[in-house]
Amino acid sequence: MALDTNKNGYTFLFAFIMVVVVAALLSAAATSLKPAQDENIRLEKMQSILASINIEVDRDEAGEAYKKYIKDEVVLKNNQRVEGINAFQIQLAKQMDKSPEEREAPLYIAEKEGSTYYIIPLRGKGLWGPIWGYISLKEDVNTVYGATFDHKSETPGLGAEINTPVFMEQFQSKKILKDGNFSGIQVTKKEAVGDYQVDGISGGTITSVGVEDMIKDCMVSYVDYLKQQNTSKTATNSSSNKTNLATIQ
Repeated sequence: MALDTNKNGYTFLFAFIMVVVVAALLSAAATSLKPAQDENIRLEKMQSILASINIEVDRDEAGEAYKKYIKDEVVLKNNQRVEGINAFQIQLAKQMDKSPEEREAPLYIAEKEGSTYYIIPLRGKGLWGPIWGYISLKEDVNTVYGATFDHKSETPGLGAEINTPVFMEQFQSKKILKDGNFSGIQVTKKEAVGDYQVDGISGGTITSVGVEDMIKDCMVSYVDYLKQQNTSKTATNSSSNKTNLATIQ
């Protein structure tokens, strides 16, 4: 018996079949594309990490450049190094919901032109959504070498300006320690002065404050560990200098 295409039942059946077929095709496409999407995300993350030490590379070059410059991936918990956790795979958004003592905090150690840099991932809140980035410190664990920020949905021309060079380059050579204690960097509405301030974004006050709070909230998980590394390195260098002097004498 021929199917009556004018009946409502036929319309509903046809619509149901189309929905199932389209859903199956979309699911298959998503599954087949996921490995490529994950790889793109991985390479873009490497690009951002490298950008914090002023290494700009194309996405297809990021893997090799990352191997060249990033010498160690560390995970800290309560300012102590822990083993058995992949630093690169940690989702910082989930960690920021925990107290500083409970967070698994990834740290990337880079070497560039004979110098060591410590790269700290950042995650915070802007006006309309999450903001994130990376900030790198020189060997003294006090002086900022570079910083990179990004956002999901900040207002164009206002808060979205956090990912522009004119804003990010201000952080270079700023300090995070004052008298040996963590100070952070103030993003001020007034004209920035000294080693601990940068200019905020005109009309983007909430996002600017979000960057300031992000740095403060994230870096608390690293400062004590980094100070220990600096103390250890200073002691090693001092011992080496004494040995060299004794050899000369």
